[in-house]
Amino acid sequence: MAATTSRSPITPLYSQIRRPNSNSFITLKLLQRRHNIVIHACDGSSSAGKSNQKNQPIKLQKLIEGYPYEFNSKDSPPSLPRPLTSAKLSNLTLEGSLLRVAYQGVRGAYSESAAEKAYPNCEPVPCEQFDTAFEAVESWLVDRAVLPIENSLGGSIHRNYDLLLRHRLHIVGEVKLEIRHCLLANHGVEIQDLKRVLSHPQALAQCENTLTKLGLVREAVDDTAGAAKHVAFHKIMDAGAVASMAAAKIYGLNVLAQDIQDDSDNVTRFLMLAREPIIPGTDKPFKTSIVFSLEEGPGMLFKALAVFAMRNINLTKIESRPLQKQALQTLADSSIGFPKYFPYLFYVDFETSMADERAQNALAHLNEFATFMRVLGSYPADTGLP
Repeated sequence: MAATTSRSPITPLYSQIRRPNSNSFITLKLLQRRHNIVIHACDGSSSAGKSNQKNQPIKLQKLIEGYPYEFNSKDSPPSLPRPLTSAKLSNLTLEGSLLRVAYQGVRGAYSESAAEKAYPNCEPVPCEQFDTAFEAVESWLVDRAVLPIENSLGGSIHRNYDLLLRHRLHIVGEVKLEIRHCLLANHGVEIQDLKRVLSHPQALAQCENTLTKLGLVREAVDDTAGAAKHVAFHKIMDAGAVASMAAAKIYGLNVLAQDIQDDSDNVTRFLMLAREPIIPGTDKPFKTSIVFSLEEGPGMLFKALAVFAMRNINLTKIESRPLQKQALQTLADSSIGFPKYFPYLFYVDFETSMADERAQNALAHLNEFATFMRVLGSYPADTGLP
């Protein structure tokens, strides 16, 4: 059977973060006179017996005392939180139970595993879309977000690069996760019974050889764990899902095959995002991420990258993205109907802390001729094995 790809008509995945005008939401409010955080929890799915009960706000006086930011108790309203230091970030990793961490997908997603690896014992909060996770952090509904930025096989996640520029969150860390795909199905279903398989487009592409040999029709959905959930909840007997072992346990599916990816070296890098930056240090390997744009002209990108090379700073990543809302510029006098240039933003990661004088001098040099530049974060590098 020839393997083909189609789009599954699955409805958008449910997100536990909703805007305040929906039926189920959580709002955080800092009182002006006292350092109390009040959480109003409203559940729109309450049963008839509970529909008449009033939702009581929960006061978390002690949360401020153990909160990673520093507040001046003499100020009213409270002063702005100070930036986290790298030492405090390490403590947060150990005391992850203090944090609510947003990720994209449903329970069992690889992003959930990345969130738990980044912040052990945290409370993972699933979000329907990447945008929702960014907005949840900005709205104080969660404390952090852990989102994928690149995969060793599939390349960059362009959507998150664009969202980094659109929002004002800071990169405070990174975590690498080994991706191991499994072929899942309902109990009683054998491999020869399958006619199609559901998963995220990248997961399907990463298992192309295996799925082609099995002759399965591939159907793309929003999330690997969402595919497993759909197969399990609808008791589909002729379709499987490509997802994680964790998703199989959560949704009660049988694992027909493990490690079905074409390349065993399959690693996804995730970014840890927060409302405030951390203060970079030099006590451990650090990485810095920036974004900038340049004037059009021969050798401009070479000149930009030279500010790092001449200071012996190693670049680990460079990504170009079109500069939105400024796509086509005015025509050059000598052109024959062609645009003068197509403007781009350049995202660069380099292996130096912003506490290092070399990094400071390099960015000062770059800023002399860049038309725009922004530091997205300077954070501890994940140097361990995924």
